[in-house]
Amino acid sequence: MPEFTIPADDPNRQLSIVDPDDPSLQHLAVVGDTYTILLSGAQTAGRFCLIDMKVPDGGGPGPHRHDFEETFHLLEGEIEFTFRGQKCVAKAGMTVNIPANAPHSFRNVSGTDVRMLCLCAPAGQEKFFAQVGTPVESRTAAAPELSPAEFGAFLAKAAALAPQFRTELLKP
Repeated sequence: MPEFTIPADDPNRQLSIVDPDDPSLQHLAVVGDTYTILLSGAQTAGRFCLIDMKVPDGGGPGPHRHDFEETFHLLEGEIEFTFRGQKCVAKAGMTVNIPANAPHSFRNVSGTDVRMLCLCAPAGQEKFFAQVGTPVESRTAAAPELSPAEFGAFLAKAAALAPQFRTELLKP
């Protein structure tokens, strides 16, 4: 076997211990959902980001794809994923991995809020959410309702920024 050497420890990197209810975290309303950035790429040397997602009934993004892995671990509730056109339901305790480049979406059709963790590797998705989202007070805050004009403006902004974040928004 080839010799392998583990790189030296980087003393500039710090331990992260995060409370999802910390008001100083970035809590963002994105398409009716509330996303809390638990770990950013700045904290993980760009290796991944971790996002706490509150998805209300009827919430979730439309079809899209991106060139990074996206893994969801459901903490509460159940959510319907559409992966390459096929629907499946994931329930609390289950983990779902979306391979890079695969078309997908998810939608909460359970009648109650869903809470899940989303890990994106490598990091960067948290920056996209920060650009398109609206700050809210906490991870449990409801996202403000958007008028049709506000929703249209959100979609236009997301579509314009998506390529910079290695994402493609797809037609429903």
